[in-house]
Amino acid sequence: MPEGSARRPAILVSACLLGFRCNHLAAASPSAAVWALGADHDLVPICPEVAGGLGVPRPAAELQPDGSVRTAAGDDLTDAYRRGASVAVAAARSAGVVAAVLKARSPSCGCADVYDGTFTRTRVPGEGVAARALRESGVAVLSEEDAAADASMEARALSSAG
Repeated sequence: MPEGSARRPAILVSACLLGFRCNHLAAASPSAAVWALGADHDLVPICPEVAGGLGVPRPAAELQPDGSVRTAAGDDLTDAYRRGASVAVAAARSAGVVAAVLKARSPSCGCADVYDGTFTRTRVPGEGVAARALRESGVAVLSEEDAAADASMEARALSSAG
């Protein structure tokens, strides 16, 4: 880094939100609000599920009431999700992130609510495996929906101030 230049704060981001085709359907979930964070932050992409050894595409999985992560067929993917969470925490520490913006409702990344494990798209309060591990390691965690709401609030505040 050149002398006199300040390092930009880093944010860990679910890779799918940055356009990486890494979700269970081999698709992305790009978010303009998350991309906009790159104006002032270094964005550090990660897909905890892929980092934990799961392929793309892969069967959908949901957190179960007992804390395990399973597919609709009953395959237990908990170990892969835990490995991915560990990789996410290590990446956050290595990059010195100030926060993480993660994919809402994902069994890895959900940070306010997740699907209930019945594969009926029923939401329950809770957090994904990586989101919990990041939070427990001291990283502030929010979803892309939170980031979009914050950007909208900031835009409204700026337009009403002018």
